[in-house]
Amino acid sequence: MLKGVLLRHNDFESDHVGTRNVHVWLPEAYDAGGDPLPVLYMQDGQNLFEPEFSFAGVTWGVAETVSRLIEEEGLPPLIVVGIWNTSKRIPEYMPERPMADWADPRALKRFGTTWGDEPCSDGYLRFMVDELKPFIDDEYNTASDRDSTWLMGSSMGGLISLYALCEYPAVFGAACCLSTSWTVGGRVMIRYLERHLPESGAHRLYFDYGVEAQIARYEALQNAVNRLVRRRKYRRDEDWITRRFPGAAHDEAAWKERVDVPLRFLLERNP
Repeated sequence: MLKGVLLRHNDFESDHVGTRNVHVWLPEAYDAGGDPLPVLYMQDGQNLFEPEFSFAGVTWGVAETVSRLIEEEGLPPLIVVGIWNTSKRIPEYMPERPMADWADPRALKRFGTTWGDEPCSDGYLRFMVDELKPFIDDEYNTASDRDSTWLMGSSMGGLISLYALCEYPAVFGAACCLSTSWTVGGRVMIRYLERHLPESGAHRLYFDYGVEAQIARYEALQNAVNRLVRRRKYRRDEDWITRRFPGAAHDEAAWKERVDVPLRFLLERNP
Protein backbone atom coordinates (compact mmCIF):
# COMPACT_ATOMS: atom_id res chain seq x y z
CA MET A 1 0.00 0.00 0.00
CA LEU A 2 1.29 3.43 -0.97
CA LYS A 3 2.38 5.43 2.07
CA GLY A 4 2.01 9.18 2.17
CA VAL A 5 -0.28 11.03 -0.22
CA LEU A 6 -0.17 11.05 -4.02
CA LEU A 7 -1.72 14.13 -5.63
CA ARG A 8 -2.42 14.30 -9.34
CA HIS A 9 -2.14 17.44 -11.44
CA ASN A 10 -3.24 15.97 -14.74
CA ASP A 11 -3.12 17.80 -18.07
CA PHE A 12 -0.69 20.38 -16.73
CA GLU A 13 -0.48 23.06 -19.41
CA SER A 14 2.64 24.85 -20.58
CA ASP A 15 3.60 27.59 -23.00
CA HIS A 16 6.85 25.76 -23.77
CA VAL A 17 5.97 22.07 -24.18
CA GLY A 18 2.92 19.89 -24.61
CA THR A 19 0.41 19.16 -21.88
CA ARG A 20 1.39 16.37 -19.49
CA ASN A 21 0.52 14.86 -16.13
CA VAL A 22 2.44 15.81 -13.00
CA HIS A 23 2.05 13.71 -9.85
CA VAL A 24 3.25 14.93 -6.45
CA TRP A 25 4.01 12.59 -3.57
CA LEU A 26 3.93 13.95 -0.02
CA PRO A 27 5.45 11.95 2.84
CA GLU A 28 3.45 11.18 5.96
CA ALA A 29 5.51 13.81 7.79
CA TYR A 30 4.38 16.58 5.44
CA ASP A 31 2.82 19.51 7.30
CA ALA A 32 1.57 22.51 5.35
CA GLY A 33 2.30 24.70 8.36
CA GLY A 34 5.50 23.01 9.48
CA ASP A 35 9.06 22.93 8.26
CA PRO A 36 9.39 23.30 4.48
CA LEU A 37 10.67 20.19 2.71
CA PRO A 38 13.19 19.72 -0.11
CA VAL A 39 11.82 18.74 -3.52
CA LEU A 40 13.04 16.04 -5.89
CA TYR A 41 11.95 16.49 -9.52
CA MET A 42 11.96 13.11 -11.27
CA GLN A 43 11.71 12.40 -14.99
CA ASP A 44 9.48 9.68 -16.50
CA GLY A 45 7.02 10.32 -13.70
CA GLN A 46 4.51 7.65 -14.72
CA ASN A 47 7.08 4.99 -13.79
CA LEU A 48 7.46 6.02 -10.15
CA PHE A 49 4.32 5.21 -8.15
CA GLU A 50 1.51 3.28 -9.84
CA PRO A 51 2.08 0.06 -11.83
CA GLU A 52 -1.01 0.58 -13.98
CA PHE A 53 0.68 3.58 -15.60
CA SER A 54 4.28 2.41 -15.52
CA PHE A 55 6.28 0.95 -18.39
CA ALA A 56 5.90 -2.86 -18.31
CA GLY A 57 3.81 -2.55 -15.16
CA VAL A 58 6.82 -2.10 -12.85
CA THR A 59 7.37 1.07 -10.81
CA TRP A 60 10.45 2.44 -9.09
CA GLY A 61 8.69 2.09 -5.73
CA VAL A 62 9.79 5.60 -4.83
CA ALA A 63 7.13 6.24 -2.18
CA GLU A 64 7.86 2.94 -0.46
CA THR A 65 11.62 3.47 -0.53
CA VAL A 66 11.51 7.04 0.76
CA SER A 67 9.08 6.03 3.51
CA ARG A 68 11.38 3.18 4.56
CA LEU A 69 14.43 5.46 4.65
CA ILE A 70 12.53 7.92 6.83
CA GLU A 71 11.11 5.30 9.20
CA GLU A 72 14.02 2.86 9.50
CA GLU A 73 17.06 5.06 8.97
CA GLY A 74 15.82 8.37 10.31
CA LEU A 75 16.50 10.27 7.10
CA PRO A 76 14.66 13.56 6.59
CA PRO A 77 11.49 13.65 4.46
CA LEU A 78 11.16 15.15 1.01
CA ILE A 79 8.54 15.88 -1.63
CA VAL A 80 8.74 14.00 -4.93
CA VAL A 81 7.42 15.54 -8.16
CA GLY A 82 6.97 12.99 -10.93
CA ILE A 83 6.90 14.64 -14.36
CA TRP A 84 5.33 12.32 -16.91
CA ASN A 85 6.95 11.97 -20.29
CA THR A 86 5.08 12.32 -23.58
CA SER A 87 5.41 11.03 -27.13
CA LYS A 88 8.24 13.58 -27.48
CA ARG A 89 10.28 12.01 -24.68
CA ILE A 90 13.50 11.63 -26.67
CA PRO A 91 13.48 15.13 -28.27
CA GLU A 92 12.56 16.69 -24.91
CA TYR A 93 15.23 14.78 -23.00
CA MET A 94 18.08 15.14 -25.51
CA PRO A 95 20.27 18.09 -24.40
CA GLU A 96 19.66 20.75 -27.03
CA ARG A 97 22.68 23.04 -26.85
CA PRO A 98 25.28 20.25 -27.09
CA MET A 99 23.54 18.83 -30.15
CA ALA A 100 23.24 22.24 -31.81
CA ASP A 101 26.85 23.20 -31.08
CA TRP A 102 28.74 19.98 -31.76
CA ALA A 103 26.64 17.30 -33.42
CA ASP A 104 27.21 16.49 -37.07
CA PRO A 105 24.37 18.14 -39.07
CA ARG A 106 23.68 14.79 -40.70
CA ALA A 107 23.30 13.18 -37.28
CA LEU A 108 20.96 15.95 -36.22
CA LYS A 109 18.85 15.38 -39.33
CA ARG A 110 18.76 11.62 -38.66
CA PHE A 111 17.70 12.34 -35.10
CA GLY A 112 14.74 14.40 -36.32
CA THR A 113 13.75 11.74 -38.83
CA THR A 114 13.98 8.96 -36.26
CA TRP A 115 12.24 10.69 -33.37
CA GLY A 116 9.85 13.02 -35.19
CA ASP A 117 11.46 16.24 -33.99
CA GLU A 118 14.85 17.81 -33.38
CA PRO A 119 16.03 18.17 -29.76
CA CYS A 120 13.72 20.56 -27.90
CA SER A 121 14.92 20.16 -24.33
CA ASP A 122 15.45 23.88 -23.75
CA GLY A 123 11.69 24.33 -23.85
CA TYR A 124 11.28 21.43 -21.45
CA LEU A 125 13.71 23.08 -19.03
CA ARG A 126 11.83 26.37 -19.26
CA PHE A 127 8.67 24.44 -18.42
CA MET A 128 10.32 22.97 -15.33
CA VAL A 129 11.95 26.19 -14.13
CA ASP A 130 9.48 28.90 -15.14
CA GLU A 131 6.14 27.09 -14.84
CA LEU A 132 6.28 23.86 -12.84
CA LYS A 133 8.63 24.84 -10.01
CA PRO A 134 6.78 28.11 -9.23
CA PHE A 135 3.52 26.16 -9.16
CA ILE A 136 4.94 23.52 -6.81
CA ASP A 137 6.44 26.16 -4.53
CA ASP A 138 3.11 28.02 -4.36
CA GLU A 139 0.99 24.91 -3.88
CA TYR A 140 3.12 23.05 -1.33
CA ASN A 141 5.29 23.80 1.70
CA THR A 142 8.63 23.53 -0.06
CA ALA A 143 12.15 24.63 0.68
CA SER A 144 12.60 26.41 -2.64
CA ASP A 145 16.29 27.26 -2.50
CA ARG A 146 18.89 25.66 -4.77
CA ASP A 147 20.33 23.40 -2.07
CA SER A 148 16.88 21.86 -1.52
CA THR A 149 15.89 21.46 -5.19
CA TRP A 150 17.09 18.25 -6.84
CA LEU A 151 16.74 16.23 -10.04
CA MET A 152 16.72 12.51 -10.79
CA GLY A 153 16.24 10.41 -13.90
CA SER A 154 17.35 7.26 -15.64
CA SER A 155 18.66 6.66 -19.15
CA MET A 156 17.65 9.74 -21.19
CA GLY A 157 16.14 11.07 -17.96
CA GLY A 158 19.65 11.08 -16.54
CA LEU A 159 20.93 13.17 -19.44
CA ILE A 160 18.21 15.79 -19.11
CA SER A 161 18.66 15.97 -15.32
CA LEU A 162 22.36 16.71 -15.70
CA TYR A 163 21.68 19.20 -18.49
CA ALA A 164 19.11 21.00 -16.31
CA LEU A 165 21.63 21.41 -13.49
CA CYS A 166 24.21 22.83 -15.91
CA GLU A 167 21.77 25.21 -17.60
CA TYR A 168 20.18 26.37 -14.33
CA PRO A 169 22.88 26.05 -11.65
CA ALA A 170 21.20 28.71 -9.52
CA VAL A 171 17.98 26.67 -9.41
CA PHE A 172 19.09 23.05 -9.01
CA GLY A 173 21.57 21.84 -6.41
CA ALA A 174 21.91 18.15 -7.29
CA ALA A 175 21.38 15.75 -10.18
CA CYS A 176 21.13 11.98 -9.82
CA CYS A 177 21.66 10.19 -13.12
CA LEU A 178 20.99 6.44 -13.22
CA SER A 179 22.14 4.45 -16.26
CA THR A 180 22.77 7.70 -18.11
CA SER A 181 22.35 7.36 -21.88
CA TRP A 182 25.93 8.29 -22.73
CA THR A 183 25.74 6.05 -25.78
CA VAL A 184 23.10 8.36 -27.29
CA GLY A 185 24.39 11.84 -26.52
CA GLY A 186 27.54 11.22 -24.56
CA ARG A 187 30.25 12.55 -26.84
CA VAL A 188 28.62 15.91 -27.51
CA MET A 189 27.47 16.08 -23.89
CA ILE A 190 31.03 15.62 -22.63
CA ARG A 191 32.21 18.51 -24.81
CA TYR A 192 29.39 20.60 -23.37
CA LEU A 193 30.26 19.60 -19.79
CA GLU A 194 33.85 20.71 -20.30
CA ARG A 195 32.49 24.25 -20.62
CA HIS A 196 29.34 24.25 -18.53
CA LEU A 197 29.62 21.81 -15.62
CA PRO A 198 29.48 23.98 -12.48
CA GLU A 199 32.54 24.09 -10.29
CA SER A 200 32.43 22.08 -7.09
CA GLY A 201 31.25 23.53 -3.83
CA ALA A 202 27.58 24.25 -4.50
CA HIS A 203 26.35 21.18 -6.40
CA ARG A 204 26.19 17.41 -6.01
CA LEU A 205 26.35 14.72 -8.69
CA TYR A 206 25.37 11.05 -8.64
CA PHE A 207 26.01 8.65 -11.53
CA ASP A 208 25.59 4.91 -11.83
CA TYR A 209 25.53 2.21 -14.46
CA GLY A 210 25.03 -1.53 -14.77
CA VAL A 211 26.85 -4.19 -16.69
CA GLU A 212 24.80 -4.40 -19.86
CA ALA A 213 25.25 -5.39 -23.49
CA GLN A 214 26.97 -2.09 -24.29
CA ILE A 215 28.93 -1.93 -21.05
CA ALA A 216 32.29 -1.13 -22.70
CA ARG A 217 30.85 2.00 -24.33
CA TYR A 218 28.92 3.04 -21.21
CA GLU A 219 31.94 2.59 -19.00
CA ALA A 220 34.35 4.42 -21.30
CA LEU A 221 32.06 7.44 -21.54
CA GLN A 222 31.23 7.43 -17.83
CA ASN A 223 34.95 7.30 -17.04
CA ALA A 224 35.47 10.35 -19.26
CA VAL A 225 32.79 12.16 -17.27
CA ASN A 226 34.42 11.03 -14.02
CA ARG A 227 37.73 12.55 -15.09
CA LEU A 228 36.02 15.82 -15.95
CA VAL A 229 34.23 15.88 -12.59
CA ARG A 230 37.55 15.33 -10.81
CA ARG A 231 39.08 18.24 -12.68
CA ARG A 232 36.23 20.41 -11.36
CA LYS A 233 37.39 19.43 -7.84
CA TYR A 234 34.28 17.47 -6.88
CA ARG A 235 35.05 15.24 -3.89
CA ARG A 236 34.32 11.59 -4.50
CA ASP A 237 31.86 10.11 -1.99
CA GLU A 238 31.17 13.62 -0.70
CA ASP A 239 29.58 15.78 -3.40
CA TRP A 240 30.03 13.23 -6.19
CA ILE A 241 29.42 9.50 -6.48
CA THR A 242 29.76 7.10 -9.41
CA ARG A 243 28.54 3.56 -8.71
CA ARG A 244 28.86 0.42 -10.80
CA PHE A 245 26.19 -2.27 -10.43
CA PRO A 246 27.42 -5.52 -12.01
CA GLY A 247 24.70 -7.48 -13.74
CA ALA A 248 22.06 -4.76 -13.46
CA ALA A 249 19.65 -4.38 -16.36
CA HIS A 250 18.48 -1.16 -18.01
CA ASP A 251 14.89 -1.13 -16.80
CA GLU A 252 12.50 -0.01 -14.07
CA ALA A 253 13.00 -3.16 -12.00
CA ALA A 254 16.75 -2.53 -11.84
CA TRP A 255 16.31 1.14 -10.91
CA LYS A 256 13.78 0.15 -8.23
CA GLU A 257 16.39 -2.16 -6.71
CA ARG A 258 18.90 0.65 -6.23
CA VAL A 259 16.96 3.92 -6.02
CA ASP A 260 17.72 3.93 -2.29
CA VAL A 261 21.38 4.64 -3.10
CA PRO A 262 20.90 8.07 -4.76
CA LEU A 263 18.15 8.90 -2.26
CA ARG A 264 20.57 8.34 0.61
CA PHE A 265 23.15 10.44 -1.22
CA LEU A 266 20.66 13.32 -1.26
CA LEU A 267 19.09 12.94 2.16
CA GLU A 268 22.11 12.06 4.29
CA ARG A 269 23.61 15.39 3.30
CA ASN A 270 20.43 17.31 4.03
CA PRO A 271 19.86 16.97 7.80
